[in-house]
Amino acid sequence: MKDMIQDVGVEVFAQAYVYEMLSADAEPSLYVGSTKFTQFSAVLRVMNLKATNGWIDKSFTELLVLLNEMLLEGNTLPTRNYGAKKILCSMGMKCKRIHACPNDYILYRKEFEDLKKCPKCGSSLYRKKRNNEDNGQIENEGYALKVFWYLSIVPRLKRLFANPKDAKNLR
Repeated sequence: MKDMIQDVGVEVFAQAYVYEMLSADAEPSLYVGSTKFTQFSAVLRVMNLKATNGWIDKSFTELLVLLNEMLLEGNTLPTRNYGAKKILCSMGMKCKRIHACPNDYILYRKEFEDLKKCPKCGSSLYRKKRNNEDNGQIENEGYALKVFWYLSIVPRLKRLFANPKDAKNLR
């Protein structure tokens, strides 16, 4: 972890809380007596598995719960997908969430930002949920059916070119 921070450059982590969070996550072992994994390295490895195999958030959360039960008491592995993302997102990579059509026709941004249904296929932006107070009527507000996570290319390129060896290979 310390080598990675050095490669990227401490100036990138100028915000004190980001550097402190990364340092704090890099130091503690996954559980008492563990010499192979830290909290950060374990989360990084399982998130890599998630991305490589295309796991959905629900199945990934179930895996984290199972791993947490398998590991020794007092382990620091998060039990939810949100907790794992929170550890990794402290890298300073700002991500933008953009709602998308469930059938992949449009992104709800720019001229489509205020729409509630897709103009191409007519599918709703939101999951249908039942309202118990109104005799079970279905509402179309709530969570978006599909969300696209956008990581800006500029910060990613800055990190790639921060290490002189990688920059030479990239050029």
